[in-house]
Amino acid sequence: MARFEHISNTVIEARFVKAVTAFGGGALLSAIALVLVPEGAEVLPVGLAVGLLLGGGVCFALVDAALARAGGSGALVLAMMLDFLPEAMALGALLVTEAATAKLLAAMMFLQNLPEGFAAFREIWTRGKLSATQVMVAFLFLAALGPICAGLGLLLLSDQPETLGAIMMFAAGGILYLIFQDVAPEAHETGAYAPALGAVAGFALGMAGNMVIG
Repeated sequence: MARFEHISNTVIEARFVKAVTAFGGGALLSAIALVLVPEGAEVLPVGLAVGLLLGGGVCFALVDAALARAGGSGALVLAMMLDFLPEAMALGALLVTEAATAKLLAAMMFLQNLPEGFAAFREIWTRGKLSATQVMVAFLFLAALGPICAGLGLLLLSDQPETLGAIMMFAAGGILYLIFQDVAPEAHETGAYAPALGAVAGFALGMAGNMVIG
């Protein structure tokens, strides 16, 4: 979709892309607020949870700074993977104890990652350093990490809620940093209101899925 999306009016196109980017940011924020932080906080002591959240933010601030020095930005890709991989681990762990919840979580992960993938694809492709085919190959490779993480969750983490919670909390800190450092500024446009509403819609999607699962 991101590869072949062409809208003749450049203003409409820019606002459409920003709205989709904001939608992905809203979905990421819902993952933090409704899945990653609550799951981690439930099984971790306060001090450790706070330390992991802050540590995730600091770690990915350093990664973001390194990417900027290298002349590029992969913030949306990083945010997407930080959301996708811990949730995939949780999905694998849930397959043993809560199969029905695992199926619903899988459906919500798919819906969440559509706008995130769209925005991340455009972020890389529009920089012109990689062709659309190269970006697609890289994304297919990254997608293959999902089943691997689900398998690890199934085999290693189904009886290790504290470890899984720590991974989720660390990822939440990284995503939170990236949303406010890169995703939200990229989605903003003075005088346009659709992008911000896109963020609300993205969060609403995540909230709906969480309420169905819960």
